[in-house]
This record gives sequence, C-alpha cells and structure tokens, in this order.
Amino acid sequence: MLEKEKSWLLKEKYNNKPTKKYYKDVERLNSGEPLDYVIGFTEFLNCKIDLSRSPLIPRPETEYWVSQELKNIKSGKVLDIFSGSGCIGIAILKHSQSLLCDFADKDVGAIKQVKINLKINNISSARYKIIKSDVFDGVKSKYDYIFANPPYISTVKKNKIQKSVLKYEPKSALFGGKDGLFYIRKFLKDARNYLNPGGQIFMEFDFIQKRGIELLLKKYSYKIWEFHKDQFSKWRWVSVLN
Repeated sequence: MLEKEKSWLLKEKYNNKPTKKYYKDVERLNSGEPLDYVIGFTEFLNCKIDLSRSPLIPRPETEYWVSQELKNIKSGKVLDIFSGSGCIGIAILKHSQSLLCDFADKDVGAIKQVKINLKINNISSARYKIIKSDVFDGVKSKYDYIFANPPYISTVKKNKIQKSVLKYEPKSALFGGKDGLFYIRKFLKDARNYLNPGGQIFMEFDFIQKRGIELLLKKYSYKIWEFHKDQFSKWRWVSVLN
C-alpha cells in the first residue's frame, strides 16, 4: 500500500521527478501521515480541495451522498454547516450558478481553509458568506437547504480508529461525545428554525446511529424524513423535509 502511495505522490506532486523534497515527503508517509496531507490537496466532486490547514480529509462516502443530493437541487440558498475544508459547499456552488452558500464552522483554522478553497476554485465572493459559529449560535439567516457533516464518531470507538487519523486529523471534527450524537442532537434541535418553508436538511451520520437519529427526529417534531445508504450499502445520510 505504501508503495502505491509513494507512486501517487511522485506523480501528483512532483510530476514524476524525485527531488529532495520528495524524499522528505516519503519520510512523512513512512511516519504514518495521510497521503492527502502530504500531497497537500484532494479532489472532491471535481473541485480541488487544499488541505494546508489540516482539516478533516473529505471521505468517499461524503462525496457520494453529496453527489446524490446535488441531482435534486438547482437554485436557492444553502448552509454548509460544520464546513471544515468547505468541500461540500464549494461542490454545491460549482454545481449550479443559481445556488448561494454560507459556510459555518467554529474553528478558526477551518474558516481560513474555506477561504483558501473558495479562492482556488474561483468562487465569486457575491455567492457566499463565511460564519464563525458553534452549530447555529452565529447563524442569522434562513435557508432552502442545510448540508451537515457533523462530528459523529463515538469516543467509545476511539481505539478502533486508524492511528494515522487519530494522530493527524482534527479530533474536534471527528468525535461527537460518548454516543456520537452530541452535535447531531444540538443540530437537529434547532435546525428547523433556520429552514425556509419546504426547506430540506441533508445530514451524514454513522450507520449504527440510524435508530438514535430517528428517535431524535420524532422528539424534535420533524414529520417527513428518509434514510439513505452509501456506495458501500451502509446507512449514511438522512434527508429531512421541513
């Protein structure tokens, strides 16, 4: 596996020309640092996503479900909450010129990362706003769509997470308390207050949380929702109609 990563690194970052910097990067790979961080960027739905501020690395499962929901939206105002690298919102803005998107995250590093990625992808500043917000505490608008990829890994499962993920990726973007539902609970409690009539929520979760999320949706008086499976046939996201 490491040999494949070295080959990919050489091709993507060094145009197949090994230099002193390349061999330093190989040392980073050998130490367990994720390939995407070493290369410095990744692709997400045909968008280049810079990772220089070490945000959560976008996952294939996220790319899959976002691609599915983008088929259903053409215009309106979107909130990308827990935005991290900004990959979801940037893909949304690239998808249709009729969409506007606000990005919300509590982490200063993530906000800087979103700004970098908006610039790299040539997104007009008239089409977005960046909000420093712990869940909804800094959000003032209402939206037609809210896309959410909250931290949802249970802290109980910490010992089952890859060592490289624990060592290098931001823990604040990974863990959601003992049951993994800490941020999901806060999000669902208030999300409908930030939706326009007929608006929709799309939220990622861990497949084992489906029942818990269903109970939360009932508790907070949501009426219409649908759970969806990812490309690996695991429950991965829920769409909720306001």
